[in-house]
Amino acid sequence: MTSEESARLLLMATIEGGSPFWTKEVKECGAPSVVDRLIDGFYLGGKNSSDKISAHIRTLDAEILRKKISDAGCDLLTPFSQEWPTQVDDLLAPPFGLICKGDKELLTQKSLSIVGSRNPTSYGVKVAGEFAAGFVDRDWIVVSGGAYGIDAAAHRGALAAEGATVVVLGSGMNQTYPAGNEKLFKEIEATGVLISEVLPHVHAHPHRFLIRNRIIAALSRGTLVVEAAYRSGSLRTARDASEIMRMVMAIPGSISSPASEGCHRLIANREAELVSSVSDVMELVMSLDDARMDA
Repeated sequence: MTSEESARLLLMATIEGGSPFWTKEVKECGAPSVVDRLIDGFYLGGKNSSDKISAHIRTLDAEILRKKISDAGCDLLTPFSQEWPTQVDDLLAPPFGLICKGDKELLTQKSLSIVGSRNPTSYGVKVAGEFAAGFVDRDWIVVSGGAYGIDAAAHRGALAAEGATVVVLGSGMNQTYPAGNEKLFKEIEATGVLISEVLPHVHAHPHRFLIRNRIIAALSRGTLVVEAAYRSGSLRTARDASEIMRMVMAIPGSISSPASEGCHRLIANREAELVSSVSDVMELVMSLDDARMDA
């Protein structure tokens, strides 16, 4: 039988993250058993692209995949690793494993997410950086997705305040995306950590960024949305956070600013708490923690 770590590595290489079906199979049967079943053709003719997955997994060698991870300067984490961020287990479909580069111990520390538009206003960039600096001044880790705009501003704000930040990539470590943030990622690697649920050679693809948003939401005790258009991937992160009982917060903007329409929508629908200061965020997050302890 395939070992637990090797089985999860093979599943990472063949199945897109966020699948409730395969998560259920792994939970009920164990990763090694699922891999053995795939190799033996147990799932052939079923749904969830099982035929293609079975054909692909038979071509893979876990040791070769492990070497690729090592050659990329990365580590593989599974739920059995000491540094595994157990908070992601709250997800309906947790990752089978995580590839990380940097200080992996940061993944188990208290953190807050900051997300938002890739095309922010100067106001949004300023707010994201200031809130990130305020979080790290209070010994919190800042989590975001490494994209242009609000994400990058949040990461830079954390670094400027000499704090740590986590980047959740939608691509593999060797396929840096966006390429323009490569220098920023190198800076983060020195004091923070980059993580991904896909192997180092996997290219960026639009659907993977939506899938990875659930990890951003799960890693953190709360998610702050700073500028988001009416239709925005950041709103998906907010929904992901809400589904697993994380605090969702939004920064208000000008009523005439399209860049803030998503935030105003969240606030109006009572899907997010309106915040205007770091103190507001801390009070809300701590009150939710207190409520959980009393429950």
